[in-house]
Amino acid sequence: MADKKIKVGIVGAAGYTAGELLRILVNHPCVEIVFAQSGSHAGEPVWSAHADLLGETKLRFTSQCNFDCDVLFLCSGHGKAKPFVEGLPDSYKGAIIDLGNDFRLAADAGDFVYGLPEAFKDKIVKTNHIANPGCFATAIQLAILPMAKADLLPEIHVTGITGSTGAGQAPSETTHFSWRTDNLSVYKAFTHQHLGEVNETFKTLAPHYLGDINFVPVRGDFARGILASVYFDCDLSEEAAVAVYKDYYKNEPFVHVIDSNPDLKMVVNTNKCVLNVRKHGRKLHIISVIDNLVKGASGQAVQNMNLVFGLPEDTGLHLKGTRF
Repeated sequence: MADKKIKVGIVGAAGYTAGELLRILVNHPCVEIVFAQSGSHAGEPVWSAHADLLGETKLRFTSQCNFDCDVLFLCSGHGKAKPFVEGLPDSYKGAIIDLGNDFRLAADAGDFVYGLPEAFKDKIVKTNHIANPGCFATAIQLAILPMAKADLLPEIHVTGITGSTGAGQAPSETTHFSWRTDNLSVYKAFTHQHLGEVNETFKTLAPHYLGDINFVPVRGDFARGILASVYFDCDLSEEAAVAVYKDYYKNEPFVHVIDSNPDLKMVVNTNKCVLNVRKHGRKLHIISVIDNLVKGASGQAVQNMNLVFGLPEDTGLHLKGTRF
């Protein structure tokens, strides 16, 4: 596949995650975008919905899908991927990467593999059906994976704050600028939908894990990014815990364990996750920061595509963040 372009189709191409996907793929050295489907924007130039792509591509939205492609990215939203997949023509044999939640849980997955590369890379490279993880799920799991692998997970406490883009493009009271600016609010405390996929991952990796995650999500007054503050009891010293994390992620191109306090501007517009691990008494505290639209969605989807097609997983993902 390295000798020819990977033909890509995007279904539901007008939303936030699709916009980020297009931004990445128009500059991916091994990709040709065959179509960008959107029923509401058919015939319009892609930049009409994604203004940052003005001058970057001449692609126009289409109302129809072209199944003469190697991979379909499904960005239509939750609940829409499963009927779309069930209605695919038998002739389509390409890969499918769903950015929604239709196939994330084992009960719904069928032959879809949960696409968290830092945990399940060995399975991802052997399949062509990927369920891309949720954004909060990604930030939380990357904060805890090394301890899960070591089967050292007691009751876990998480507070996570996310930008307004995490709520999607459709306007609502809590995404309106005049409500969101200079404001914070808790939502879905202890009941967030991403807890299901997080629990399944940890139960797979940690035989003694009991499924105890106390997660309080917070709406932030900024556009993009997630900061997750995670803590739990741990008998390891800080030095030993940091060593566990650095060893686990030593060959992972996008996860960085640092000794200083991370912030969102280290990761926004990139596919990076930055972690800080510290011990406070008996509590191990991990700070995890990602861009919810990139590492938490479209960048991770491209990372998965790279793995499925045998490319270095960082291909096309050396993205410039915005520090100032």
